[in-house]
This record gives sequence, structure tokens and C-alpha cells, in this order.
Amino acid sequence: MRLQIEKLVYGGDGLARLPAERVSEQTPARGKAVFIPFTLAAEQVEASITEEKPGFARAHADQIVAASPHRTDPQCPYFFRCGGCQYQHATYEHQLDIKREILRENVRRIAKLELSCEIQTHPSPPWNYRNRCRLQVRTSCGFQAGYFKFASRDLLPVEHCPISSPLINRAIAALWQAGRACLPEGLNEIEFFADGEDEKLLVEMRCSGEAKASSLRNWAEELMKAMPQIAGCAIFHTNSRGVGEPLGAIGAQTQTYRTTRSDFRVSSGSFFQVNRFLVDELVDIVAAGNSGEVALDLYAGVGLFSAALACDFRHVISVESSQIAAHDLSYNLPSNGRPICSATDEYLLPLVSGFARADAGHWPAQSPSSKSKGPGRTGKFPRRSFHKPDLIVVDPPRGGLGQRVAHALASVHAPRVTYVSCDPATLARDLVPMLAAGYRIEELHFVDLFPQTYHLESVVKLLKG
Repeated sequence: MRLQIEKLVYGGDGLARLPAERVSEQTPARGKAVFIPFTLAAEQVEASITEEKPGFARAHADQIVAASPHRTDPQCPYFFRCGGCQYQHATYEHQLDIKREILRENVRRIAKLELSCEIQTHPSPPWNYRNRCRLQVRTSCGFQAGYFKFASRDLLPVEHCPISSPLINRAIAALWQAGRACLPEGLNEIEFFADGEDEKLLVEMRCSGEAKASSLRNWAEELMKAMPQIAGCAIFHTNSRGVGEPLGAIGAQTQTYRTTRSDFRVSSGSFFQVNRFLVDELVDIVAAGNSGEVALDLYAGVGLFSAALACDFRHVISVESSQIAAHDLSYNLPSNGRPICSATDEYLLPLVSGFARADAGHWPAQSPSSKSKGPGRTGKFPRRSFHKPDLIVVDPPRGGLGQRVAHALASVHAPRVTYVSCDPATLARDLVPMLAAGYRIEELHFVDLFPQTYHLESVVKLLKG
């Protein structure tokens, strides 16, 4: 059937509507929604339905009848088959337009807010931007490494990735050479992490239960010989809960990632922002225009934002749940920073409760639930109650804050809150209690950390009152 694409939605698909003759009495007159990948707004396509549910359908574009002027030829030979990218068929300038509108629409639809401020856009070089790459590995029928196929858990062998850095692409070539020479039995995933200069790599290997640590170690040593830029390799066994348990290590287990403001120690297993071109710009956006007595950095990771905030705040409290990242955080923070190893809700909820019972204007230095957890400095950080934080920065995972943390955050009534988000839907959901508590959006930034994909990074600066 011939369908008209209305717009693109988060996830990368084009949205169309089924023709009227296929609409039942229970379906709205405008027709059931149909999601069609690799299309663009205003295009007409000949499509075949691949899946139909009560509320929506999915389809495949068999032919582009009327193409968008923003359509272009993809630069990657794996595009359309690979599940990693969704937008290579659109010019980069149009990709920015698509994501900006998706961000605006999610805030309008979920948070019920019509934005009054401009969405400030921060583009990236569209290729070779990733400093981290995770490949699936299969050895049952010879060596294969690559990504999952589009809408599938089947492996697509990939020997080059144009959105990854040049060093990572050389490592992918060395990986294939080493895998063909000797099969790494039991290896399921391999991840490359490049430093800021794209000169050195850390490697993480994840294996199944039947893998032998000694044979994987020997294979990893051969890979390191073939690729001298690999500084170290960590081997993890993935248990039944999907958690990686250390199985072995070769060489360095930390990487020094240099930014304009600071150098960061990043260990194997720690998170770091993946766009090597926009790390400094993202930090500048978060830290700009803020100063005061106390800043609270939640989901702090290795301290990327905390280190910058420490330049303009007298004290910075940084909360991180991962023990590996928390050790890096402790190492990376300056003397006026305090690392806390705790889940955000375990730290924040008792703190809010205690603050509600305390005299107005005073803020405990540490949550009762996290006094004994994780790394921390002693003697360098004042052991007294702080004033209420002048700024709270949150950078949660894709699932967002969640109801408990979002409401707790709103109840702190900090003068300023900066929310760094990688999912516009969970961001808009979490904004609801913040807006109800009297916050307003002062600035909204779209930072394109993930060109060629539907993923969308944004920074919202909220002001109380």
C-alpha cells in the first residue's frame, strides 16, 4: 500500500497512518499508526505490513515513491542491515532538525509544556566520533565479530565502523586478524575504549561460563602484540544475572582521558562519555554560569562534571553507585570534592527526610545510609553540615530518575537543577514533578553525542521560582 510519512519518532522510525478502509469502528478516524524504518517526513512510500497489533502496526518500505530532499546515500555499506545506525539516509543537518523536534514534542506531549525557550543545538563531526565500541563475537562457525542486525539478535559481521574513531577501526581489523588466526573460544563480546588523543586503547572481553581464562588470556596477549596501542585488557565472566565478574587482566587497567579542564582516570568497567569531540563542550554547558557553596553531582560516574564544578563551588559532593567508577571518582576529584559510593535513591531519600526535620538552610554533608560505603577522603573535607546545595546535577542512565528520585529531587528545593539526559521520554516524565514544585526551564540544550543514530543527549537547566 502507499503511505505518507507524517514525521519521525524517537527510535528512528517514520510514522504513517493506515488507509481509512483498514480502520475498524474502534480505531480513531485518522487511522492506526504505522512505524516504517529508514524513511523521512513527507515521503511517500510503497510499504508492506510486517507486524500488526491492536494499537499500531510495523511496515517495511519496499519503494520510496516520492523522496525527501533531505535524503542522501549512506556512507556505511552495512547500513539498512546493521542495528547500530538509523539516520544515515538523512543529511546531517536534517538529522539535527529531526532530533530537535523530537525533543520538543516529547516535552510537549509528556510534560505538557510548550517550550518558551530556544533549543540550543551543539552539533558534532558526524563520523569517527565514538571513543568506545562494543562488538559481539561468535566462534561456533569460524570467527565473526560485529553488531546485531536491525530489529534482530542475529549477528551481522562488521569489519569497519565509520562512526568509531580511526584507532578503534584499526583495532577492529586487528581483532579479525587475530580471530582468524586462532579462535578465542567462549568469547562473547569485546569492547574497545580509546583515550582522548585516540592513541591508546583499553580492551574489555566478556566470556561465557565454559571459557577458559588461560586460553583467553593467551589469545588477548596475541591481540596486544598485533595492536601495540592496546595498553591493557580485562577479562570478565558474565554470570546468570548478566553481571560481569573479573576473570583476568593483562597490562594496564586504567586509561588517562585528557580533557581541556582535567585529566581523568577511567578504569575498565567505568562509564565515560562516548563522543570524543563533544566531551569538553558538554562539560562547559553543565558547569557554565554556576558557582556557590555546595554542588551535588548525582550519578557522577568518574567525576566528569564534578571536577569542573569544583572550580567554582567551595564543596562538591559526588554520588556514584558503581564501585569501580567510585574508585575513579575518588582519584579524580580535587580536595574540595567528596565521593560517595551509593545508589542515588539510597543517598537522596534519607537525606531529604533528614533535611525536612532539620532547621531550614542546613544540609548534611553525607547521607546516613552511605556513611560507610565506598571510597572517600578524610581530613580534607569539612565535617559539618552544609547549606542547602546551590546546584544539583543529575546524569541518570537511559531509564531516567524514576518517580521516587524525581519527587525527592523536587522536594530539596535547590535553587538550580541541571538534568543531563540521554532519553527525551524519561526526561519529560521526570520534569513533571520538577515543574509542579515551581521549577522552570531556563535553558535547554541539544548536544548531538550520537550522529547517525536516533539517540539524543540533552541538558536542561532548571531554575526555582
